[in-house]
Amino acid sequence: MNAQARDAAPLDEVMLAMDVVDTLRHEQAMVTRELGAEAREAALIERLRKIYHDQGIEVPDRILAEGVKALEESRFTYTPPPMTWKTRLARLYVSRRRWGLPVVVVLALLVVGALGYAFVYQPIQRGQAEAAQIELAETLPARIDAIYDEIYTETKVQAALEEADPWVERGKAAAARGDREGALAAIAQLETIQETLLREYTLRIVNREGEDTGIWTFPEINTEATNYYIVVEAIAPDGETLTLPILNEETGQVDEVTTWAVRVPESTYNSVRVDRLDDGIIQRNTMGVKQYGFMEIDYLMPVLGGAITQW
Repeated sequence: MNAQARDAAPLDEVMLAMDVVDTLRHEQAMVTRELGAEAREAALIERLRKIYHDQGIEVPDRILAEGVKALEESRFTYTPPPMTWKTRLARLYVSRRRWGLPVVVVLALLVVGALGYAFVYQPIQRGQAEAAQIELAETLPARIDAIYDEIYTETKVQAALEEADPWVERGKAAAARGDREGALAAIAQLETIQETLLREYTLRIVNREGEDTGIWTFPEINTEATNYYIVVEAIAPDGETLTLPILNEETGQVDEVTTWAVRVPESTYNSVRVDRLDDGIIQRNTMGVKQYGFMEIDYLMPVLGGAITQW
């Protein structure tokens, strides 16, 4: 055994000295008063001896003296290290149980988000961009050409082509500049022209109990005048009543209706009125015919061209 080991104080004496220091620390008022005065160390030791005696503990004077000296020298007192970056890092590591799981969860979410953005969102965005480019460069112009070809094939009048040509130009120009909505609007107009060409029906005057056959109104812009209308419906060759888009001249809106009223001269209005009053049946109940391949109705009686959808 070396000399340092032989000179080392027994563990129980060290612990006892630490307890003495702890007792002095808890009796801080006494320590301040006694050590701050000029009284001898023996008086303080006697005070400590009495404290331990009252607790049933006999402490040797050398231990009491060692405790007083240790307090003066701040032995057995923990002094925290200076707050450096290393200290902060060590404290952070020690407290990892408290913050570790939330940080791991956040990091995992960030990783999942980054992977999703890189391998899911971006490919989808690129795919959508490529599809949009293909649609503008190929799909929509091809659709415009296809509808125009059908119009060209089905029409029996030059008027259909004259109406369709400007929409072909507008649609392709819109697609070329990346205006998808403009191209789609042009396609819708071409489809309307095509649908008009393909329709075939008879414009029949309505003659049913409880329904109007003719009506008259006063136009708002000229209350001195009177507008006369005959109520009609479109009957397909198979007898089906068609629903057609009709421009209401009073509102300026296009309405999808099965019956509407065509503005006619007063003479036409009176002729139909007399025909119905004669025997309750309108003998000449066909106002016009819309033939396949034509844009306009071929009217069999005089009309003025306007129409209303509500009355």
